[in-house]
Amino acid sequence: MAVSDNIRGAGFMVGAMCLFAVEDALFKSVAGTAAGLSPGLATICFGLTALVLSCAYARGVGDPLWTRAYLGPRLLLRTAFEIMGRLFFALALAFTPLGTTSAILQATPLVVTAAAALFLRETVGPRRWLAMIVGFLGVLMILRPTPEAFRADALLAVAGMIGFAGRDLMTRAAPPEVTPRQLAILGFAVVTVAGLLIWSFETAPTRLPHPGEAARLLATGAVGLLAYTALTRAMRTGEVAVVTPFRYSRLLVALVFAVVLFGERPDGWTLAGAALIVASGLYTLMRSAARDKSGQRGQTAL
Repeated sequence: MAVSDNIRGAGFMVGAMCLFAVEDALFKSVAGTAAGLSPGLATICFGLTALVLSCAYARGVGDPLWTRAYLGPRLLLRTAFEIMGRLFFALALAFTPLGTTSAILQATPLVVTAAAALFLRETVGPRRWLAMIVGFLGVLMILRPTPEAFRADALLAVAGMIGFAGRDLMTRAAPPEVTPRQLAILGFAVVTVAGLLIWSFETAPTRLPHPGEAARLLATGAVGLLAYTALTRAMRTGEVAVVTPFRYSRLLVALVFAVVLFGERPDGWTLAGAALIVASGLYTLMRSAARDKSGQRGQTAL
């Protein structure tokens, strides 16, 4: 039985989100403690490591490292969004609990879906909008944005989320001749620039990473490359409105890491919100599969 583009795209998205959760945990283990590296230096090391690996991968499959399309308006706008996302998300990982940061990031699907409907003319039916809203309610259950529970550092994650939403949308609109490997090169060059921007405002003395930190940063770069490649494939395979909700899978993996590695303890509201998020993503995929099957029957009848 043939697998639809939407199902393949959802698979790539789930894989990308699991890998991104690993990347986040590795980065936070290096830059998320008082004795760790500064966020700026950690971001520079991560960006350079992943950039070198991306260039080696691209050369290995015969892709040019440079293309004039990097300077086209769509990719320049994508680059601007990526700088915003990477800069603020790195700061959020360093200063905000991993569970909170990952939960805020899950608002990205609503932003991407709305923008895809407005600017890419993708059709988003009322049932899928409802499923997205249910998923967003799950995020709100986790965040509980009340004056008593509000954290000012959570705004770092909000800014990062907006940047990533813009990047993902522009990935969909990127020129088709630009390969996923070339997009990864551009993306990790941007990570390095974001690290330099953060580092330029840091006042603490700079130190080189210890061997254990260097090993974790190397692993962060390798995992980040795999995640970035899978994300690009996801955004270019299925419909944005169908594939994007599966970003929610990142939250579930991040919650496990938050508990096991960083001693965070999600409460009942957090677990209930995560359940709503998963349910909304599964419903979206089932609706897409049913629609694809109905369309195939219609073509057969014709």
